[in-house]
Amino acid sequence: MVSRIQELKEKNNVVILAHYYQEPEIQDMADFVGDSLELSRKAAGTDADVILFCGVHFMAETAKIVNPSKKVLLPDMDAGCSLADSAPPDKFKAWLEKYPDHVVISYINCSADVKAMSDIICTSANAKKVIESVPKNKKIIFAPDRLLGQYMIKETGRDMVLWNGTCQVHEIFSEKALIRLKVKHQQALVLAHPECDENILVHADFIGSTSALIKKVGQTSNKEYIIVTEPGVIHHMQKHNPGKEFIPLPSNTGCACNECPHMRLNTMEKIISSLENMDNEITLDEQVRIKALKPLNRMLKIV
Repeated sequence: MVSRIQELKEKNNVVILAHYYQEPEIQDMADFVGDSLELSRKAAGTDADVILFCGVHFMAETAKIVNPSKKVLLPDMDAGCSLADSAPPDKFKAWLEKYPDHVVISYINCSADVKAMSDIICTSANAKKVIESVPKNKKIIFAPDRLLGQYMIKETGRDMVLWNGTCQVHEIFSEKALIRLKVKHQQALVLAHPECDENILVHADFIGSTSALIKKVGQTSNKEYIIVTEPGVIHHMQKHNPGKEFIPLPSNTGCACNECPHMRLNTMEKIISSLENMDNEITLDEQVRIKALKPLNRMLKIV
């Protein structure tokens, strides 16, 4: 399958981008693996004719927003996002009308339509910088992730109005399981993503974006780490830190494999099918794309 993908890539001048939450074999095959910010930058700078995005729908949309002349493919068009889906454009637009004097900062985990209604986009890696770029006399709306917004209010001291959306993976981690793991692995560092609820974050030794969590593992000498984010990231951590142990935190249901069901819809077989047929192409209304490009470019200029 890897050989076939390579053949199709060369034939059609394709670059394959993959998120850290993809299956290990997809991460190993991709040309570039990163978090939302890193992938946004890579998508904006590629000279490939075709971008095959192994992630979820909003990520592929983002690649299309910054590359209108390129073909952008998503292996499985059903690979959505619970967080992006929590902000339907019509309801979001009506909600914004209540706050006409606010600067709208939207987390990149949202649809192109929501991006088009925003003033600036952020990721978990740069949310603090983006918020701090807004003058203190300006009121702020932060959407769609309520939990990331709550964390950023603490980090920045800014009083923001929050849309009530969450990530289905990060909101259901078990605090009881985390306490049990901390007792059992007393030398382990707890690394958590800021999309988690406050009852989880209070137990963390380090809070950061996916790329920041990976970087932290390489910077520390601990042998054990309790990972409080989508466990797909453990593949990259283990690959570059073979002597260390990574323990995924279970969800409230007791499952120790708290994987994003949307991210895992992409498979090697679907990648081959998409490349063979050049299908599952992302298309956007041009007016929406142009409007969405402005807040994305504002973000890319800040970091």
